[in-house]
Amino acid sequence: MQTTASRPKVVVAAGGRGVVAHAGTRLLSDLADKTGLTSGFLQALGVGRLRRSAHDPGRVAVDLAVLLADGGEAIADLAVLRQQPRLFGPVASDATAWRVLDSIDEPALARLRAARAGARELAWAQLVETRRSLPASVVLGRELPGFVLDIDATIVCCHSEKEAAAPTWKHTFGYHPLLCFLDGTGEALAGLLRPGNAGSNTAADHITVLQHALEQIPEQHCYGSPILIRSDSAGSSHAFLTHIRELRRHGLDTQFSVGVAITEPVRTAITIAGDWIPALNPDGSLRNGAEITELTNLLDPVVLAAFPAGTRLIARRERPHPGAQLSLFDTVNGMRHQVFATDTPYGGASIQFLEVRHRAHARVEDRIRCGKTTGFGRFPSRVFAINAAWLELALTGIDLLVWTQHLLLDGHLAVAEPKKLRYRLLHVAAKTSRTARTTTLRIAHGWPWTDDLILAFHRLHELPEPVT
Repeated sequence: MQTTASRPKVVVAAGGRGVVAHAGTRLLSDLADKTGLTSGFLQALGVGRLRRSAHDPGRVAVDLAVLLADGGEAIADLAVLRQQPRLFGPVASDATAWRVLDSIDEPALARLRAARAGARELAWAQLVETRRSLPASVVLGRELPGFVLDIDATIVCCHSEKEAAAPTWKHTFGYHPLLCFLDGTGEALAGLLRPGNAGSNTAADHITVLQHALEQIPEQHCYGSPILIRSDSAGSSHAFLTHIRELRRHGLDTQFSVGVAITEPVRTAITIAGDWIPALNPDGSLRNGAEITELTNLLDPVVLAAFPAGTRLIARRERPHPGAQLSLFDTVNGMRHQVFATDTPYGGASIQFLEVRHRAHARVEDRIRCGKTTGFGRFPSRVFAINAAWLELALTGIDLLVWTQHLLLDGHLAVAEPKKLRYRLLHVAAKTSRTARTTTLRIAHGWPWTDDLILAFHRLHELPEPVT
């Protein structure tokens, strides 16, 4: 009988000394210190404290953000950090973490957002100093000036009764958070936890999230730089678009590119449109079976009057792919139609470029998918306020990952999704030794990404220190 076993036989025993797991995750903890995030959280959650405790609430909040960035899903996962004091120092118990989350009310949440903005300003300054420029949004191989903010909502299912959880429009049960990501860097600028039955196109929620997102952009970058706000049709409410236009009065150079519902007047304009031209793929090649046209001059002026002055509507039609959701209008015409509105003026770019620029909003779907593996795919508490704090820490964890990639990594690791980054870099095992008050991490011999990790720690140590 021929054996097929190829693995060596092992005997499992306890008692290993000096061995740590998740060695690469130390990058995140140290980067939080280097960007001033830790000190900002210490101040944000230290307001009004009458007594000192073994674990400062701000430090606990940073540990929770690191946990979420590392892929943890529950407060109990803090044990992974807590059981490795040589690597992560003293980490709070689960009960202490619960108490910290429970203490974060709305004013404390606002202070945490301000601390994140301060850390972002320093991280960007470090990035400009070490890498010379901020990553920009790219469309058709061309860098867009300024910033592109993508706003979108998602459903997070809850499998137990939680405060404010409700039936969703997808016939599920849970929450319906609204989020904003910065397209060029992938940072999670803002998020608003909402009940599952919150309206998709609620203008007040979009305005709140946009305001929180703009507060995250350092003033020296925010003012004087073009800012494009993209959204699907949920962001096409006239109140929200009017708010975007009103921001210009406050010194912000804002424009929008949002999906538009295909109403009867829009369908009429599509039907009579004749100047269809080929649509483009993201690489600039012609997209087979897809065409675009401008509807602005074909629409009833009463329809356009509801939008801010200068708004243009552009339509796209394409042969539907298998499984595409079609309206009755699409079924009759045999084409799938989509329409978006933008206030980018004539002469700013061709409608082909504007259409590809708008479709790049789909990148936010990937960001949300990855975000659900970085904290906000599962909320831990029955209490809504605790879950809102959890969402803020999840956004912080996403930022830590992004800053790590932009500041410390190169090549494929600099653009890898969180799961790949954890599997190859953050979760690596190492052996610790301590001599002359210095702890040394020795990565396993032959690990393919050892050099990347060593270089990342070297770059981390070389980053300019925050002013204290």
